[in-house]
Amino acid sequence: MKDYMRERILEIADYIIETKATVRQAAKVFGVSKSTVHKDMTERLLEINPEKAKLVKKVLEYNKSQRHIRGGRATKKKYLSLN
Repeated sequence: MKDYMRERILEIADYIIETKATVRQAAKVFGVSKSTVHKDMTERLLEINPEKAKLVKKVLEYNKSQRHIRGGRATKKKYLSLN
């Protein structure tokens, strides 16, 4: 694995742990695709730092469990703004 990838992966992991950010939010901040962030956090981070990988996994699982609520709020906001 290249050094710039390793550095990016650790930076994104720290960001997600500190801010409880979603994959989309992290991708936007770091200027990479959400699929890159997802692969980095679920596969590559495990090889680099298993302890951080566990922490990131908890955040990602929490975000996944809440996504239907966020989606409902976004839809409600959208339709309220149309009136």
